[in-house]
Amino acid sequence: QLHVVESGGGSVQAGGSLRLSCTASGYTSRIHCMAWFRQAPGEEREEVAAIDTTSGTTYYTDSVKGRFAISQDSSKTPLWLQMNSLKPEDTSMYYCAASFRVVGSNCLSRDAHDYWGQGTQVTVSA
Repeated sequence: QLHVVESGGGSVQAGGSLRLSCTASGYTSRIHCMAWFRQAPGEEREEVAAIDTTSGTTYYTDSVKGRFAISQDSSKTPLWLQMNSLKPEDTSMYYCAASFRVVGSNCLSRDAHDYWGQGTQVTVSA
């Protein structure tokens, strides 16, 4: 029903910036929210940022507030994640996800999303 593909990962030095993109295809009109998650080796997948695609309200985990910005095209795709002032602890595989089911702050919940991309690697060196 929905296919999600991320791009834009890479390697940067601490303090640098990257912009991730996520393109969705399929039933995009049914998307209620989209989000970025990340997972480092040996760690659980954690939320990064989310956007309610109807209201445009954005949500962020505390560790990225003021540094990352999530945004979307008016057609709901593509979705972007602008990452500034990157730190070595931001190193992770970043995943884009979409939900047909939830809205609002629930968009930050991993369980809210049924459609996931394959991920794009972000590596930040000290």
